[in-house]
This record gives sequence, structure tokens and C-alpha cells, in this order.
Amino acid sequence: MPRAPAGSRPEPAVTVEAAVRRYAARPVPRYTSYPAAAEFSAAVGSAEHAAWLRRLDPDESVSLYLHVPYCRELCHYCGCHTKIAVRDHVIAGYRQALEGEIALVGSLLPRRIRVGRLAWGGGTPSILGAEGLAAVLAALRRQFDIEAGIEHAIELDPRHVDPALARALAGLGVNRVSLGVQDLDPGVQAAIGRIQPQATVAAAVRMLREAGVASINFDLIYGLPHQTVASIRATCAAVAGLQPDRIAFFGYAHLPYRRANQRLIDETVLPDAAARYDQARAIAQHFQARGFVPVGIDHFAAPHDALAKAVADGRLRRNFQGYTDDDRPILLGFGASAVSRLPEGFVQNIADNPRYCRAIAGQQLATTRGWRLTEEDLARGRIIEALMCSFEADLERLDPARTYPDELALLRPLAADGLLEIRSSRIRMTEAGRPVVRVAAAVFDSFRAQDGKGFSMAV
Repeated sequence: MPRAPAGSRPEPAVTVEAAVRRYAARPVPRYTSYPAAAEFSAAVGSAEHAAWLRRLDPDESVSLYLHVPYCRELCHYCGCHTKIAVRDHVIAGYRQALEGEIALVGSLLPRRIRVGRLAWGGGTPSILGAEGLAAVLAALRRQFDIEAGIEHAIELDPRHVDPALARALAGLGVNRVSLGVQDLDPGVQAAIGRIQPQATVAAAVRMLREAGVASINFDLIYGLPHQTVASIRATCAAVAGLQPDRIAFFGYAHLPYRRANQRLIDETVLPDAAARYDQARAIAQHFQARGFVPVGIDHFAAPHDALAKAVADGRLRRNFQGYTDDDRPILLGFGASAVSRLPEGFVQNIADNPRYCRAIAGQQLATTRGWRLTEEDLARGRIIEALMCSFEADLERLDPARTYPDELALLRPLAADGLLEIRSSRIRMTEAGRPVVRVAAAVFDSFRAQDGKGFSMAV
């Protein structure tokens, strides 16, 4: 635990915990990008997107993300851009649009570019079927040079994994799978519309490992209806018994005015801010006690995993997929609502699936909004990422051009509460303050009022 500054007296533990609980209820961005996607504007569109693609350095290795925004059924808690698909021709049409966008983007690049990382998200990407996934991968290979041995990851619903799919994924080179577990308590599952017995998850893990998929990640959610610390601990024990390589746990963001499906959740049985904090702490304590390495604020990794090694080496990064060891500055996103990060800025595709498909069919980029990065944006982004990944930031090193007096003044109350230390230009979260690092990061967000709404709680 970091030492207190010389001449200061450490705050009583009960006072520090009370401060953490108070700040934990603040709504702040998750900071998977800076600026946050909420700041993207229609002032940046397809013309800028095309120009930025043409100016990419062809010698730079890039990461690719493919978004498949369809599921066979929609869970009540889901906050993703996804829809229910009951007709196969809708899925086939979307797959054709993905292939069309890949070809269109490829035609705008200065020449073929190397790919060093590939990830599929959703929704449920496996809804494309083995043949559909293979077809999209073939489209990628026609435009890009995919390096051998890259990390090739996909998100899966354990309820839709069978031996044939597991073998097909391994055959396509998938070597990391993230399984959406969320919670294993039957009462919680009923409340969120996702019935998924523990045996189903265990069977999916077994089939994937037998097929040769090397790495298995689990996604958990806290803050769900009817969850308790006891039920969370039971889920964690069951999950740990399946020996995952990584665990990601996220706080449920209840935004029913944005997501109609979330209106199916009974708000009266949602845990309050104090209960959410206790649940998040219980998850962290459980996995840390079992030898998993803490990764940022919401991940744990087995000691052999690449994320654990990135933490040890000071190489941890953060992007739209969360914490990562991927240090590539360029991410090309394909699919409805997908975001790309390019050297000059961010661009995001149309979120509405039919409109996305129509744009691509018309040989037009599906860009709907974005952000042109300034030097100040880049500097503030470095500071925020440093805080989120290593819980400390040296302002003078990360941005020699600015001194941030206003931001340091806003941080002093957190320092007085024992949540961080300020030494000259260096900020370091204390061990107790780490859970609310997003609050400290938000101080450097020039777009964010401290009481801003529309984001999830800090914990």
C-alpha cells in the first residue's frame, strides 16, 4: 500500500471507506476511449473517415473488431446495440453487409495492411454460423494480411455452444473465447431473462477446451436485480472451479430511457450504490484470494495469462474492448455501431442495422459520427489511460505543455479523503481509492461535469 506523504496523518479506515462509498455512486464514463463516445459528433462523417483511411501508414500493424448485433433472444439487462433475429435471411443480409464494408474499407487503404489482433463481439457473433464466420474471415483475408499466431477472440453465449461450433471456431484460428456468464443464481437469471444453468456453462467450457481453444474468459455482472453478496460469492466459487484464464466483472448500468428491454427489470429490487460496492468488493476479494492478478478496476487474470504479464511489465492498455495488452494505436471496426480509432480521430458506424446495411449496399461508408483528435485530447487521453491502467499519472511526463492547476484543485478533496496522493505533478491512487479511479479520471475530462448524467455509477 502506498505510503502517506511526509508530515501527513493517515485517515481512519472507516472514513476512507465512507468516502469510497460516497464517490462510488457518481455517474462517470467507463473511459474505454477519450473523448467518450457520447461526445462524438456528426461534424465528422464518411468524408473524414475515407480521408483518414487513405492516409494510414501501410507499414503499421492494426487491430480489427467485427460487431454482430443480433441475438436469438434479448436479455433484459443488455445495454449493447443488438436486436433479436428470428429470420435467417436477416442474418445472411447482415453478413453480406459486413463483407461489403470490409471490401469498401480495403479499397480505401493505401495498400494491404497487416492485422495483429482480431476480435468478434455482439450480440452473439456465432449467430452467423460456422459458414458465415468463415465467409467473413475470407473477406478479411482478401483485403488484409493477417499475421500468423495472432490473438483471435470471440464473444459467445454458453447456451449456444455445441461441439460442432467449438470445432469450427478452433479451425478458424479462434484461440480466445469470452463466455457471457453474468450470474449463476437462478433467481437473478429469472429476473434478467437469461436462464443459464451452471451445467450449461461447464459444458461450453469443456467443449471449447476439447476442441483446442486455449483461453477462456468469463464475463460477470454485479448490480443486477436480487443479487446479494452471498449469491455473488456462490457464482464466483462456481466460476473459479472452471479455471478461467480471465474474469471481467462489470457493474450493471440501468438506463431504461435508452434501452427499452431494460424496462422489463423491476427497479425496486436493484441493489443500491452501497450494495453494488459490497458486491464488487466481494468479487475482487474472491478472485484475488485464489491467486488471480488484479487487472485495472474490473478484470482478473490467471498468472500465466497475457494480461497478468502486461500488468507486471507496465504494458496494460485500455480500448473499446476494455483492458488489453494490445498496444496497436489503430483499431478498425466493422459492423453496425462499430467504432474505429485512427491516428486522426474516432469514427462510429450507424447503429441501426437496416440503415447500416443500406449504406454499405450503396457503396457508402456507414459512418454516422466521430471526433477529430486535438493535441490536448491526446494528452488528456494519456493521463486518463494511465490512471485507469496503473492507478497513477505523472502529468509533467504525459503532458509537458500543461500544468493542470484546476484539475489538481478538484483532486484535493479526494486526497483529503485518503483516496489518492498528489506529489508535485504526480498523482497516485491509494489502495483504498482504486475502486473509484474513474472519478479521478473524470477530473481530466474536459467534456464532463462532475455530476454529469447518462453514465454508469463509478462502482
